[in-house]
Amino acid sequence: MPLHQDLPPLMALRAFEAVARHLSFIKAANELSVTQSAISHQVHKLEEFLDQRLFVRRTRAIDLTPAGEHYYRQIEPALAAIAAATHDLRGERPTTLRIGLLASFATLWLAPRLADFNAKYPNIHVELLPAVQLADVDAGEVDLAIRYGKGGWPKVQARRFMAETLTPVCSPAFKAKGVNNGPLLMAKSHQPFEWIDWQQHSGIDLAHVPSVMLHDYNIVVEAAVAGQGIAMGRQRMIERRIKEGVLVSVFDTPPMLGEIGYWLVTPQRPSTPAAQSFCQWLEEAANA
Repeated sequence: MPLHQDLPPLMALRAFEAVARHLSFIKAANELSVTQSAISHQVHKLEEFLDQRLFVRRTRAIDLTPAGEHYYRQIEPALAAIAAATHDLRGERPTTLRIGLLASFATLWLAPRLADFNAKYPNIHVELLPAVQLADVDAGEVDLAIRYGKGGWPKVQARRFMAETLTPVCSPAFKAKGVNNGPLLMAKSHQPFEWIDWQQHSGIDLAHVPSVMLHDYNIVVEAAVAGQGIAMGRQRMIERRIKEGVLVSVFDTPPMLGEIGYWLVTPQRPSTPAAQSFCQWLEEAANA
């Protein structure tokens, strides 16, 4: 008997495998980038081909029927073998991963560590897209983003992978002259929370101190090192400058550790394998 007579429609088989693995039509639809109705249609098509019910549909859940469970156990290894054979034949193909982030985070923290990621994932080419404006993750402008703040961005998934500790810093020479007249060196931000939160934390009122608005935190750090004023020290970003002694704490108050930090921002749809690899590496690097 020709093989094709017993082969079910392959799109229907792929849909069935995804639904059976997730036990969810919605998750299967998201994974395969199709509508839920399209998944339901393909599963129904397979059930008609097999003349068997494969799922028990409940109010808020689904289960495999005994026939569906038996069928899934038989076809899953075969589909995995097809995927493995295809992967071996195609080989690893280079993938470009676009990441939106602040230039300061790219320069002061990420860039010195990227060689480790490149060594572990040579087929993923990382493209950093630094900007003060927030990259549109939901619309696919970037594959993922790294943002600084307190979270709460709409239409995306966000989880904090690294906390930040804040304390005002300046150059030793600037501190020796006296810091009462500032100025406070500030980076442009969509959420100007650093100085507000720190004043509440420390009880020190700096409302009378003039401020200078600079484009990026990189410039803020360089201006502080040059003795131009007081910067809010993000300890993760200026660790090397503190060790070198070119920046020192302005006040004797304890540093502030709160909800402010660095967030991994991804679309609400499933991430690509390259993005998943980077996210896992980034969290490991942050905790190293």
